[in-house]
Amino acid sequence: MAGYKEIKGFQVQTRSEDPSPTEVQTGDFYYNSSTGQFRVITEGGAPIGTWASGGNTNLKRSTSAGAGVSSSAALLMSGYDGSNPTNAVEQYNGSSWTEVSEVNTGRSYVRGCGTYTAALCTGGSPSSGTGNELWNGSGWTEVGDLSRPNGRADGGQFGTTAAALAFGGEPNSALTEIWDGTSWTEVNDLNTARFAVTGFGTTTAGVAANGREPSVSSSAEDWDGTSWTTSGNLNTARGDARASGVGPATTGIIFSGSTGNHTNTVTNTEAYNGSTWSEVADLSLARYRGIGAGTASSALMSTGTNPAVSGIRSTATEEWSAAEFKIKSVTQS
Repeated sequence: MAGYKEIKGFQVQTRSEDPSPTEVQTGDFYYNSSTGQFRVITEGGAPIGTWASGGNTNLKRSTSAGAGVSSSAALLMSGYDGSNPTNAVEQYNGSSWTEVSEVNTGRSYVRGCGTYTAALCTGGSPSSGTGNELWNGSGWTEVGDLSRPNGRADGGQFGTTAAALAFGGEPNSALTEIWDGTSWTEVNDLNTARFAVTGFGTTTAGVAANGREPSVSSSAEDWDGTSWTTSGNLNTARGDARASGVGPATTGIIFSGSTGNHTNTVTNTEAYNGSTWSEVADLSLARYRGIGAGTASSALMSTGTNPAVSGIRSTATEEWSAAEFKIKSVTQS
């Protein structure tokens, strides 16, 4: 870090307060007249992210699906309540969960994608696992089913209600299907068949990662809109993170899961930069089969299973926040 002597002779912008994210970029330098300090903008994002406690859900559950674009606007769909698949759906506003209109068919090991007001709840068990329902912000409508029943539970999914990608599933499937807002079409398979898989991205650029092959895996694959390419491995092999990958294809994070058998739950969070994975701040509560929603800068993890939690299934929510940049004060020297 530069000292005061090293910047002698340079003209420096004076500001009365620190800038907002839209006003600066990494490397910018200025003088804060209110604090009497020279300051510099350094790189932010996932490496400086942290987890904090959020509001508990109304119902304990696992194997649910999540949707949403931030930690303050998320949807929790269906899943298993410990006795049966549940129809229950809850919305999160950044502080509390509210029960809203139920899905038509309760399913466990379900997958989902979309936003707080427009989401898909797809596949799962029981029945054929091909079912697909559309959320419009107030109610659910049954829409086009997945094309094949095999491998439709416990898979990954990302995208929107107009364009989504579903991949993998149990038992150990490589199937990939694309949704165009009306129907599903089979496209090129994953290179490695897997279930209990997670992922993030869009129908033109995405990532599928971890899962069981059937052993837990650290491998990942990149989707380019047409086919999958094997990419860099994660640091932790895990399965059952499932719906906990959030963000665009080059800035996503994956968290939670289980290694080996289901008693080995993890708190690990890893961030992807488009080529490599880095370990970042851990969750407070280890669990698997929970839901994730949001982006690499604003996300949440909720519900899931942990053998150490009373009743095994959890209502806990944790919120992830990673500032776009970090402000550092320049020291005197």
